[in-house]
Amino acid sequence: MTKRFPLCSFERIFLFAPPAPLGKVMGILRYRVLTVVLLIGLCLSSVVLAGRLRTYPLPGYQQGYEPVQPIAFSHRQHAGDLQISCLYCHYGAERSQHAGVPSSDVCMTCHRFVTASQKEMIPEILEARKANRTPQPVISGELKKLYDSLGLDSKLEKDPTITPQPVQWVRVHNLPAYTCFDHRAHVHAGVTCNRCHGPVETMERVRQVKDLSMGWCVNCHRETNVPGEDGKTLRPSIDCATCHH
Repeated sequence: MTKRFPLCSFERIFLFAPPAPLGKVMGILRYRVLTVVLLIGLCLSSVVLAGRLRTYPLPGYQQGYEPVQPIAFSHRQHAGDLQISCLYCHYGAERSQHAGVPSSDVCMTCHRFVTASQKEMIPEILEARKANRTPQPVISGELKKLYDSLGLDSKLEKDPTITPQPVQWVRVHNLPAYTCFDHRAHVHAGVTCNRCHGPVETMERVRQVKDLSMGWCVNCHRETNVPGEDGKTLRPSIDCATCHH
């Protein structure tokens, strides 16, 4: 004869408890379904977030950053096609810690006379020839933004009704506040601009090419110790206080 063991309290409740109301059962089922759906959503979100975090730039690490500027200034045209020296506009790079953004006055040394591209001027020139008249001045849409910021009218004279406003250029290369990078030391040592900034002369809109991380800078200092730079013997320091002071 099979020996029967006494039922535990759980078994007594499970076997002999009265059936729960249908509404209560449906409520429990809805709660469990919602819990499962939320868990699945959480898992999927974690997978997507993990993939995004792998490419998320850390502070001071903005490789590939390419912001839209208030005026579509083409470095490809100015530094590439026209071969204007970087130091003509960013003259602060050889005399101060910061290269600086050139003032609008620097732009006006050329653009007081050059008000539009040749492509934009050709239609007016052709129309003037047909009408046997002098071509009218043509101002491109982008250069008009420059003239407006200086408070100039269509004749490039001061307009008292326009309040001059500085162009709000967006800074591309940002280093942490605790890092001190001195442009003049690197320029005088013969370090070329594209060593850190990449081939700017090919860019329509400037972007950050190098990661500018501490490791990247330290490796550059270590590697330069061997061959030097532009035929010069250099001993760039890798002491912490060189950049963090």
